[in-house]
Amino acid sequence: MGGVLRAEPVWVETFTGLHMGRFEKLLRVVRERGGKGPGGGRPWCLPLAERVLTVAVYYRTNLTMRQLAPLFGCSPATVCRVIQRLGPLLALESAPSSVPGADRLWIVDGTLIPVRDRKVAASSRNYRFSANVQVIIDADTRLVVASARPTPGNKADAHVWRESDLPTLTAGTTVIADGAYLGTGLIVPHRRRAGRPLLRGQEEDNAQHRRVRARVEHTFARMKNWKILRDCRQRGDGLHHAVQAVATMHNLAMAR
Repeated sequence: MGGVLRAEPVWVETFTGLHMGRFEKLLRVVRERGGKGPGGGRPWCLPLAERVLTVAVYYRTNLTMRQLAPLFGCSPATVCRVIQRLGPLLALESAPSSVPGADRLWIVDGTLIPVRDRKVAASSRNYRFSANVQVIIDADTRLVVASARPTPGNKADAHVWRESDLPTLTAGTTVIADGAYLGTGLIVPHRRRAGRPLLRGQEEDNAQHRRVRARVEHTFARMKNWKILRDCRQRGDGLHHAVQAVATMHNLAMAR
C-alpha cells in the first residue's frame, strides 16, 4: 500500500508547520546523530526523510499510530518503531555554558501537560493528570534554551526548579520568573504585604517584569501548536522526548 504523505514542500509545510528549508535542517540534525542507524539488518520501509516526517507529523497532529500508518503506507507497528527510534534524536541541543557578566536575559516558567502515564503525572490544578515541565527561553530571541525532565503536576514550580538541573545551567545568567519562584534566587516581582502597599517604583518594576515575562507564555502557546503537548499518550520518557523535539522544531520555526 502506497502512502500519501511524502517529504515534499506541500506536505511538510502543511503537516509540520516547518518550511522545507527548516525541515531539511531537522533532517540534517537527525542524520548527524545517527538517524540512519547501524548498517546491516532489515532495511526500513521508509527513507530517512519520510521517517523524520512521520515523527514531526505525529508530534504536530497527535494522530494515533493507526491513523498515521495509511498516510505513510506502512503498518502501525512501523510507525511506533520509527517514533521510538527517531524521537530522542530530535532533542534540543544543550545550551552553551553561561559566561559570567554576559549581557543576556532568560525567562523560566512551568507549564502543565496532560499525560496518560500516571507514573510521571499527578492530579493537578486543572483537574487532569498532568506533568509539570520547566522551560527556559531567551528573552531576546524567544528561542527555547533548555527544558527540565517532567515531574508530577502537583509539585510547585519552585520545588521542581530546585530538583532539576536548570539552576546549574543558568549559573551566571540573569533569569526572571513569576512569584511562584520566590526564594529560589531568581528575579521575581515585588510582593504586596498586608498593610504595606507597593511603592510607585515597585509597581513600575512589576509592570515591566510582566511585559517581559509574558514572552514565555507566548512561547508555550506556540509550542502547544504541536498537539502532542495537549494530550500526551506516550509512556516513560516519551513526554520528555516530545518536549525536547517540539522545542527543537519551535526553534527552527522561529529562527531567522
